[in-house]
Amino acid sequence: MHLTEEQIAIINSTGNIKINAVAGSGKTTTIIEYARARPSTARILYLAFNKSVRLEASKKFADKGLSNVKIETAHSLAYKHVVFAHGYKVRSQDYKTSEIVDILNLEVAGDKHAAYVVANHINKFIAYFCNSNKTRVDQLNYLDIVADTKAKAFVQSFYPYLQQQTRLLLDKMNKGTIEITHDFYLKKFQLSNPQLGYDYILFDEGQDASPAMLDIFLKQPATKVIVGDTHQQIYGWRFAVNSLEQANFKTFHLSTSFRFSQSIANLAIRLLRLKEQLGDYKPIGITGKGTSNAHKTKAVIGRTNLGLLLKAIEYVTERKQLSAIYFEGNISSYTYADEGTSLYDVLNLYNGKHHLVKDNLIKVMKDIQELEDYIEKTEDVQLAMMVEIVKEYGNEIPSIIQSIKDKHVANDEKEKASYIFSTVHRCKGMEYDEVHLVNDFITEKKLEKILAEGKSEETGKPKLNEEINLLYVAVTRAKTNIHIPETLMPVDFPPSLQIHIEKEIPDNDKKQIRTPHKKIILPLKKHNKENSNEKAATSIKETHTAAHKAWTKELDAALTAMYKKGNSLSDMATHFGRTKGAIIMRINKLELVEQYG
Repeated sequence: MHLTEEQIAIINSTGNIKINAVAGSGKTTTIIEYARARPSTARILYLAFNKSVRLEASKKFADKGLSNVKIETAHSLAYKHVVFAHGYKVRSQDYKTSEIVDILNLEVAGDKHAAYVVANHINKFIAYFCNSNKTRVDQLNYLDIVADTKAKAFVQSFYPYLQQQTRLLLDKMNKGTIEITHDFYLKKFQLSNPQLGYDYILFDEGQDASPAMLDIFLKQPATKVIVGDTHQQIYGWRFAVNSLEQANFKTFHLSTSFRFSQSIANLAIRLLRLKEQLGDYKPIGITGKGTSNAHKTKAVIGRTNLGLLLKAIEYVTERKQLSAIYFEGNISSYTYADEGTSLYDVLNLYNGKHHLVKDNLIKVMKDIQELEDYIEKTEDVQLAMMVEIVKEYGNEIPSIIQSIKDKHVANDEKEKASYIFSTVHRCKGMEYDEVHLVNDFITEKKLEKILAEGKSEETGKPKLNEEINLLYVAVTRAKTNIHIPETLMPVDFPPSLQIHIEKEIPDNDKKQIRTPHKKIILPLKKHNKENSNEKAATSIKETHTAAHKAWTKELDAALTAMYKKGNSLSDMATHFGRTKGAIIMRINKLELVEQYG
């Protein structure tokens, strides 16, 4: 194996060190060689970021015969030390908002559904505390992480009650009267000041570590190695801190990427230069030595679930030869929020079909307007995206999702997919031969506008920094080629054989997808006392003149003819004066895909 000078310097180092490694630079290989260079009697712990990385690392270390290296995640360590010792029962996911209302018997006077809003904030407050390095809830100010003005005003008015109920729920978990969460047992582990008993601890993906994880790591007497990429921090919403910057260790670098060519490396460098507008940024160099010419794996990567889902709809309806697709994390995960709310629950609320709503939170809402009011007071981004999908496609959603599911292959058949669809968070650590970016990332123009309008204080520069990181991570998943929308391209950056600029066809029907420098990823429409469904229908009538006219035999024949000729969905929607969703629904009704491919 040929090692670079940077890798050799790391392997021969002594004492505590931190390694800033660019995407595709072989950091796992470097860490394995570092471990191999230590005495075989040394007790070494490798801390992986998640279970999938742990399993992959276990195989790699075992293949090298390194039986003295123990592979764990922070949570697997905590589980063994806390859950087994106390006999706790662990939940598979966090508590739902409606469950917290019931457990704490929350009764809040004032705003409608105030108890549910308080419960939502209790959930976030607990996550904030459990991921922090603090010992008590009152050492944190929850208002520090609430950005939206309306949500902040609500929290301020109920703060003492919110803090009290947060402590009460934590106490119930501590006493074992209710199931504990994964965040809780990690926090309890951190508060116990554990001594792990290793000579060396190798901490991977350090840029996404929480303060609680970092606290456990830094307090160990072992020789410590923390590795990551400061520009791949994308879990700020889970209270991650850039641990590489917080660890006062000697710094080493891995600046050569074996994944992609210099053309893609130059694009990544140029995108990171957007950070110059946010303040102190030290330019980095990336040497691209990737030589792959393969085009086997093709991925479509989006910033948001909504952006990705809309792009999948476009691919399925406009690319008739597309026979198989795959969603990282499975397609179903894109139609459910973390709390378990289904896209179909929101659709049934929109249609006034309360008897079909299964989710307890959505059940208490009278209409979409009430749900939007709840979203504004809680900053619930996932629910906000669901509302936007429902407004865009309405009752066409079931047939649209079904058409996608019909083409979706199982996990063990992933290699058969023509395209793999994924958000940045789900594909972190992965690589694909060819990458197509969805146009829902932050752009240079949007960043300049935010700064020019003085909105960076409201948004927070750390969040803007993370938005740039998301674009950088997406671009650096590519090994051979990247297809990037023209609006995402840096100004005056030249195209190349590896970088393909995609010009978007103007489409007045396309809903603008905004990056999350606003209070909610996608702006919600304001309602007056009119029924929200009636307003939506009025809007559609105004924009699409034939939106509610019946389809005739003549229109069906014309649609069929355009479909067979390969006209785009945009062209057909414009021609018939209808929404894209209406065209999709009629195509499915006429079974044109089955007849003509």
